[in-house]
Amino acid sequence: MTATTFAARSGGTRQLAGTGTLLRFALRRDRVLIPVWVAVNTLMVLSMPNSLKTLYGTAAERADLAHQMSTNASLRALVGPVFDTSLGALTAWRIGIYAGALAAVTSLLVVVRHTRDEEESGRQELVSSGMVGRRAPLTAGLLAATVANAALALLVTAGLSSYGTAGALSFALALFGVGMVFATMAAIVSQLTESARLARGLTAAVLGAAFVLRAAGDSATTDGSSAVTWLSPLGWLENTRSFADDRWWVLLLFVAAVAAQAAAAYTLAGRRDIGMSFLPTRPGPATGKLASAGALAWRLQRGSVVGWSIGFFLAGVIYGGLTDGAADLVGDNKQAREMFERLGGHAALTDAFLASMVGLMGLIAALYVVASTLRLNGEETSSRAEPLLAAAVGRLRWATGHLLIAFGGAALLMLLTGLGFAVGYGKQVGPILGACLIQVPAIWVIGGVAVLLYGLLPRAAMASWGVAGAVLLIGWIGPALNLPRTLLDISPFGHLPKMPGGDMSWPPVLILTALAAALVAAGLAGLRRRDMIS
Repeated sequence: MTATTFAARSGGTRQLAGTGTLLRFALRRDRVLIPVWVAVNTLMVLSMPNSLKTLYGTAAERADLAHQMSTNASLRALVGPVFDTSLGALTAWRIGIYAGALAAVTSLLVVVRHTRDEEESGRQELVSSGMVGRRAPLTAGLLAATVANAALALLVTAGLSSYGTAGALSFALALFGVGMVFATMAAIVSQLTESARLARGLTAAVLGAAFVLRAAGDSATTDGSSAVTWLSPLGWLENTRSFADDRWWVLLLFVAAVAAQAAAAYTLAGRRDIGMSFLPTRPGPATGKLASAGALAWRLQRGSVVGWSIGFFLAGVIYGGLTDGAADLVGDNKQAREMFERLGGHAALTDAFLASMVGLMGLIAALYVVASTLRLNGEETSSRAEPLLAAAVGRLRWATGHLLIAFGGAALLMLLTGLGFAVGYGKQVGPILGACLIQVPAIWVIGGVAVLLYGLLPRAAMASWGVAGAVLLIGWIGPALNLPRTLLDISPFGHLPKMPGGDMSWPPVLILTALAAALVAAGLAGLRRRDMIS
């Protein structure tokens, strides 16, 4: 072995020094986030076969479903084409894209948290002053994402193996591949940007673009063969054709993309200083223009609010455009009709479809209010809040600025959703807007839980994601599985009147609003009395 080769190998080893310790630390920090999100994703996938069996119990009903999907471009854009009528294939069709998107979100959150978040807070510089290699933090972040995606893949394989071992394995590996593609994408973006918030936003934007590309391609063809579909990792996922003809070679696309992106991330990580980035943040004006803590909060969160707002409006337009086709998709299928009625709470199929979609958007808005509320925790743990609070800014005024954006932003998202439905559907504008706004008190309750945890138990604030995930899971699969009413009532959304089409009931709305206010008040009282995290 030459001296040059030995030096290169030794240098490579030194650059990964401490990876094992950092990985154990990352998994300990994510001991709530990763298990909760993996569990939510797994349960969504594994609950689907029984739901489909209930809705489409005969071969004729499943064949009719496949025919309806082949003739409805809008629905193909939403969930993709059907490649086979077996329960396994229909499961991969119905939930695959969304399970892949959820795996991508989990992965990007984990990687950004353990790379750019650590640098932005200053902790990484302290850690790297010890015997920690330059590329060890990036490696630990990617390995933590690998653990999360591997756990998801193993659980999905075991849960779906009764419908076909090969299909279950190919589907699980495709989900793993999507998660790792966006994990390595987040690793690249974390090298390019100076802000963890921007890194998450840009990677999420890439995920949104991937969904749009797949949707555009699937609306144009009936078999996923469009070149536009193949530009998206979510398109690769559906073209794996799990439980149909199992295209194993498609998995090589995931391998190639992960390898190329990981190599790019490692190259970039080796060419910059800790805390720096290739796209540094633009300096602000020499003279400050922020007149209040609320103005600062808006400056910090405006990009997130705009991004979520655009997404919710476009989702409303898409779902509104699908409303007229809902009856055609269900047809004479009694079980499917009953499921929509359980979701919507009443017998009119169109109103039930609208109510179920509005409810789904409310569940997703709960994720926004948690993310926006936890910005307080991020500002505190990164030590940016302490200098601000050392000046003439009280804790309550500082927190109120962020909470107004979190809770007011949630109301804005649902208003824009209603406007999107009005554009896409063009009917029942007033009732649909009302139905969207009725979701707001339940969303605020979830936000109130986040405020309570942050105010009283700041180190457990991330458990708010577990609460939001559990509510999402109950709302997504509970009605489809016809779960007991007592279980559905755990979610605040289970108490809301099902609008449009149902009877309006004000007491639950007022009670949920009061509960949200009480949770926020308790959380702010705790914040006022406790020590700040140092």
